Amino acid sequence: MFRPKLRRPRFPRRPTLAGQLLAFQLTVILLVLAAVAGLSLAQSAAVFNVEQGRRVTQLAESLAASDLVRERLPEPVPAQTLAPEIQSSQQRWQVSSVTIVDADGEVVASTNPLLIGSDLPLGPGVLDGRGWRGEIELGGLTELVAQAPVISAETYDLLGVAVVGQEVPSAAAMLAGDSPDLLLYLGIASAVGVAGSWLLARRIKRQTFGMEPREIAGLAEHREAMLYGIAEGVVALDDQQRVTLVNDVARRLLDLPQDAEGRTLGELDLTARLRDVLTGAAEGSDQVVLQGNRVLVVNRMPVEKDGRPLGAVATFRDRTELAQLERDLGSFRSTAEALRAQAHEFDNKLHTISGLIQIGEQDEVVRYIDALNRHRQSLDLSIGEPIRDKAIAALLMAKSAQASERRVRLDMVDGSALGPLAPEDSADVGTVLGNLVDNAVEAAAGLVRDAPLPRRSDTDAWVAVQIVEADGAVRITVHDSGPGVPPETAGEVFEHGYTTKAAAGEHGIGLALTRLVCEHHGGSVALEHTERGARFTAVLPLLREAAPPFAATRPEKEPT
Repeated sequence: MFRPKLRRPRFPRRPTLAGQLLAFQLTVILLVLAAVAGLSLAQSAAVFNVEQGRRVTQLAESLAASDLVRERLPEPVPAQTLAPEIQSSQQRWQVSSVTIVDADGEVVASTNPLLIGSDLPLGPGVLDGRGWRGEIELGGLTELVAQAPVISAETYDLLGVAVVGQEVPSAAAMLAGDSPDLLLYLGIASAVGVAGSWLLARRIKRQTFGMEPREIAGLAEHREAMLYGIAEGVVALDDQQRVTLVNDVARRLLDLPQDAEGRTLGELDLTARLRDVLTGAAEGSDQVVLQGNRVLVVNRMPVEKDGRPLGAVATFRDRTELAQLERDLGSFRSTAEALRAQAHEFDNKLHTISGLIQIGEQDEVVRYIDALNRHRQSLDLSIGEPIRDKAIAALLMAKSAQASERRVRLDMVDGSALGPLAPEDSADVGTVLGNLVDNAVEAAAGLVRDAPLPRRSDTDAWVAVQIVEADGAVRITVHDSGPGVPPETAGEVFEHGYTTKAAAGEHGIGLALTRLVCEHHGGSVALEHTERGARFTAVLPLLREAAPPFAATRPEKEPT
C-alpha cells in the first residue's frame, strides 16, 4: 500500500502560520476596538452637546431673567454686587463658569477673576436680543456655553449678556466615562484572539501535515510541474470517488471536460470497465481498457495516511500505437507462420514424391501430382474467385494453411463476395478478419488438440468464414466449432481485450482491436452464441473507393 511521505522544501525562515494568524487576529481586534471607540466617542460628544447644551441654555436664560442681575448690572461697579450671585449659581448648578457681560461685550463679573475687564466673544445675534449656544475658549479651556441677553424690564433695552459654560471633556475622559472597563475588554478580546489563533493554527497545521503556507505553495508548484511534465495521464480520486486532479494528458486520453475536477466518476462519460478499474472493483496491474477510440493501459494505486484511505491515483498509457505495431508485427508473424506451414507441407509432399520415385512408381507419382494440382485449383477457386482483393485472399490462404496444420478445416461459406478494396480499407478488413479467424482457430483447435489420429468425425474442427460486400460496407462472419465464449465473460471480451490464447501471462488485445477498428469505420462487431461454437459478425463501412486496376488505367500503346 502506497503511503505518501511529504518532504518539506527548504525556504528562508519566515513567520509561522500560528504567528501570522495571531498577528492577523490581533490586528482585526484592534481595528474593531478602534472603530468601537470612535463610534463611542462620537456618540458621547453628540449626547454631551444635546444634554449639556440644553442645560446651560436653561441656566443662562434663568440667570438673565433674574431681577438681581437686571437691577445691579447697570451699577458703576457691578462686579462687587454680582459676585456673590454668580458664585452661588456656579456651586448650585455645578457648571464650569458663570459670566456677566455688559452691552459692549466686556466681562463685568465672572467666576474666573482673570476674565473681568476682557472682551468675551459673543455669538451672532446676541447683541440684537437673541440667544446663542456653542463652544468657545474661556481661560484656556474649551467650554460649551449658552449666551442669553439681559433685557430691562421697564425700557426693554439690552443691559448685557448672561453666560453659563460647561467644560467639554477630553476624548479619554469621554471614553473612560462611557467604558470604564475598556482595558479589561481589550485584555479579554486579546486573550480570546490569541487562544482562537492558536487553536486555528493547530487545526490547519494538522490538516496540512505540519507545513507552512510557503511550503504548501512550493509543493503545489512542484506537483504542477511534475504532473504536467510527464507523458502519462494521471487522475487522482478521493475516498468519495471524486476527481481531485487530472493532467492534460489524461484529459486528452479520456476526453474529459475542463470541469472534470470535483465531479464523481458517475458524472463523467466513462465506460463501465474503466469505472471498475478506477474504483478498484477490477484488481490487478496493467489493466487494458477501451475508452473512445483508444486502447489504454491503466494502473491504480490506493493512497493511505495513518491507516485512513485517502483515495487513489491512476496512471494511463496510450497503447493504441503499440496495438498498431502489434497488428503490423502480427501480419509479418502470420506470413512467417504461413510460409513455415507451407514449407512443412511441401516437405511432406516432396518426401512422398521422392519415395515413390525410389521404388519405381512413376505412374503413381504422376497421379499424386495431378491430385495435388486439383486440390490447389479447388482452393484457389474457393478463395480466389469470390475474394478478388489480393491481400485478403492471400491472408485467407495463409490462415487456411495454419489451420490445417492445427487439424482445423477453414471453409469459405457460399455467398461470399468481395471486390478490390482501397489499401486503407483492405488493411483494416485484414486486421478484423485475421483477429477473428485466429480466435476461431484457437477455439476450434482446443477440442481436437488431444484427439488421436486418424481424426474421428465427431471431433472434426472447422471454422466457417463468410465475407460479403454490400451497400458500401463489408460484413465478416466467422463461426467456429469450439466451446464458445463463457457466459460470464461474454460481456467483457471486447472491453478487456479478450484472447482465446491459453499462454499464461499473455495479455491479448485482438478483440479489442477488432472493436476499435470497426468503430473507427462507424461499424460494429457482435458475438452470437450458437448450438456449437460462437459466431462473430463484424460490419465495416468502407472509407474509400478502390482505385481502378493498373491495367485499366494504362494508356494503350500507340501504333507504330
